[in-house]
Amino acid sequence: MSTNSGLDQPHAEYVTDILGIKISDRDPDTKWDVSIYEDAISSIEPHDPQSFSRPSNPQVLDGRNCLLAPSLCHPHIHLDKCFLLNDPKYADLVIENGDFAEALSLTSQAKSRFDHDDLLRRGGWLIEESISAGVTHMRAFVEVDATVQFKCLEAGLVLKDRYRQACHVQICVFAQDPLFSGENAAENKRLMGDAVQRRGVEVIGSTPYVEADKDRARKNIEWTIIRAKLFGKHLDFHLDYNLDASQDRMVDFVIGKLHGLNWTLVMKHWTIVLGHCTGLTQFCAGQWHALRERIGELPVSFVGLPTSDLFMMGRPDESEGGGDRPRGTLQIPQMIEKYHLDAAIGVNNVGNAFTPQGSCDPLSLASMGVGIYQAGTRQAMEILYECVSERAKVAIGCGLRTDLSLSEGDEADLVLFEMPNPKSGRQCGTLQQVVCDPPAKRSVVFQGRLVSA
Repeated sequence: MSTNSGLDQPHAEYVTDILGIKISDRDPDTKWDVSIYEDAISSIEPHDPQSFSRPSNPQVLDGRNCLLAPSLCHPHIHLDKCFLLNDPKYADLVIENGDFAEALSLTSQAKSRFDHDDLLRRGGWLIEESISAGVTHMRAFVEVDATVQFKCLEAGLVLKDRYRQACHVQICVFAQDPLFSGENAAENKRLMGDAVQRRGVEVIGSTPYVEADKDRARKNIEWTIIRAKLFGKHLDFHLDYNLDASQDRMVDFVIGKLHGLNWTLVMKHWTIVLGHCTGLTQFCAGQWHALRERIGELPVSFVGLPTSDLFMMGRPDESEGGGDRPRGTLQIPQMIEKYHLDAAIGVNNVGNAFTPQGSCDPLSLASMGVGIYQAGTRQAMEILYECVSERAKVAIGCGLRTDLSLSEGDEADLVLFEMPNPKSGRQCGTLQQVVCDPPAKRSVVFQGRLVSA
């Protein structure tokens, strides 16, 4: 690209025009001139070759050899426990067996060492790398409990403000620890009850499956829904994170409780996200259709977290040979196409014991999803892109539609992918190529400003 604006500029330039660019939802043999006024697309016109003869202007981007698409979104990412495996401060916390219990233990040990500067440093890495990848919206989980108190929340709010001109960081106060089990339950509830009322907090979330039994898990769910309703917050549960067919699925209780508390009547502008839900992979078609019917008009989205799920779920019985390894992650494209559910995919963790592998780039999930979900058609790949873009924004309450079309009046939250040079002979300029082979060079526009290039 011809402009070098970026995160080091606290007041990034507004973009007025993007010239000669291909657009993800249009014929790849056509080029367009896109005009932007403040934070919205003001016009999209066929490319005028004479436009490049005008004097150079830093607010005008040369889009030749690029593909324009809606920006990316993290519907589910943990801001406070990222990069623990990459930070010398935590070098002694080494993965030895890689199971969930160990991940909880290592993370708990790390949390006892968290301090404000440490949280700002690692959280800043995550946000900056995400923006460079094309992310303009993210739901960022910050834990609140007796161990960290408000440390993670306070750092998260600082980061939310620091990067407000480059990315919308939606803070979710999150109870990873039990609210109704163990010696810290009462303190955890008190702290979460205070945290959800903090200015700048938009979401409340919890992890019912860490409770000691199902009765207390149900209390966790009810308590969290009531707080979301009372204080006008989006709702997010880590739910049904197991592949044990003998266990009851808590998703039914969540849906029933939301209907019982009249969520659609009084909370129609606030969304509900159910993350992980790996146990639902054991549903038959009839159970999926029944779930769709029970959800009704509730604004529920499921978020699959494949990098974490593949690492944690489906571990084989070594005594039986060790070859049985179910994917153990929600079949997101099927849920969208066959069962008409709202769904997206998210990164979840980066560089910690829950997910040691992967990066901050949501597009890497879409690319990996081609194999995970065996999604090789053009339509399937467009859905995968939607799942890390517009569908993800809708899930967290930051979008109104799930398709990838760009038109006048749309918010100017965009990513420009630099494609292979056409002189190389490689076909270029389609979203399918972007998903299969994510381009390294990207420029990012948020609310009409160039925030990374």
